[in-house]
Parts: sequence; structure tokens; C-alpha cells
Amino acid sequence: MHFEILIEDQSGKQALDILVPRIIGDGHTFKVIAYKGIGRIPKKLGAKVDASKRILLDRLPKLLCGYGETFSNYPKDYKTAVILVCDLDDKCLKSFRQELFDILDNCKYRPQTYFCIAIEEGEAWFLGDVSAIKVAYPEAKEAVLNSYMNDSICGTWEVLADAIFPGGAQALSGRGWSYVGFEKSQWAKKISPNMDISNNSSPSFNYFKDTLIDLLR
Repeated sequence: MHFEILIEDQSGKQALDILVPRIIGDGHTFKVIAYKGIGRIPKKLGAKVDASKRILLDRLPKLLCGYGETFSNYPKDYKTAVILVCDLDDKCLKSFRQELFDILDNCKYRPQTYFCIAIEEGEAWFLGDVSAIKVAYPEAKEAVLNSYMNDSICGTWEVLADAIFPGGAQALSGRGWSYVGFEKSQWAKKISPNMDISNNSSPSFNYFKDTLIDLLR
């Protein structure tokens, strides 16, 4: 089977490039495609968008229609799926998922598609495995890690920064958003290899993992 996995940022891609092979095993292929932010779903699904900006939700209607048309030409015994991984941020989960399904329903050729939404952000998946964080960052503050409630709406990357970055989230954000993005990529590179994919406390990570596994059956 082949998976096309769409993710909103580079740090997410770095994590998934490490984690996905461990989930799907040998004999299957995947491609993780990173965008430059999540953006928003266009009000008019057929409206033109600037493809050069590479904003995930802005381009999603065209992307899914394109995948659907492409996959419709593949042999029937060649299984494919599109997996969208993005942050919920401050959106309403129910209405956001409905908007995503509306995009899919608008496709002439509907690709097999699954929406995996991280609540609140991708760092929630790291915080679902405290042991992996401690291996990567032995000096991590346990009090901060233990105070986190899995998949809660609380400013997740800030929680992780408070636990492992000198001076916490305030010091990190003070260096500018480009440096925040760089540091998030470092977290992905250092924490992901240590994660136990069969023992994670994040419901959204487990949904992503179980979705891939179920598709392989």
C-alpha cells in the first residue's frame, strides 16, 4: 500500500519520516509532504489559490481532487490513501471535520482519505511519551511534564518548551518565530526516534497510528 501524508510544517514531516516506517513496516511505501502553515479552507471550494505559497488548507480542495483523479487511473489492486495531519488549534473539532468532509465530497473522483487532527498541536504526540522526551532531554523538568493533560487545549508547544528549553517558552518565543520553528524541528529529530509507538498517551497519535494499521489489514 502507498500513503500520501500531508502535514502543515517541516517539523511534523521530520517526526513522521521517522515514525511512519515503524508503524507500517516493510513492503509499503509512503511520502510525507510538508507545507508552510495550515491556512484556512477557502469559502468557495473551486476558487483559485496561490500554489507558490504552499499553505495546506488553502490548497486542500485542489490537492484532494488531484489525488482522486490520479489514483482513479491506478490498478484496482494497488491500494492508496491520503492522510491529512494537522493541528486543531482553536477550531471546533466537529465543524472542522465537517468542512474537511465537504471538500472530499466535492471531488469528482474521491480518494480514500483520512483526517488525523492533533489536539492541540503535534507536540502533543511527543508529550504523550514522557520517557522519550527524557531520553532526548535528560534535564527535562518533570514537574512541567507531569502537569500536562494529554491532548488538552493549553498551548502545547509552550508546555514542551517550558520543560526542555532554557528559559522556557518565553525565552524561546523571544528569539522570533523562525527560531521557534528551528527548535521544533530539533525536538522532532531528537524525540521521535525514542518514541514507543505502542505506548503513547496521546489519543490523537493513537488515532493516526491505528488508522494506518487498519488500512494495512
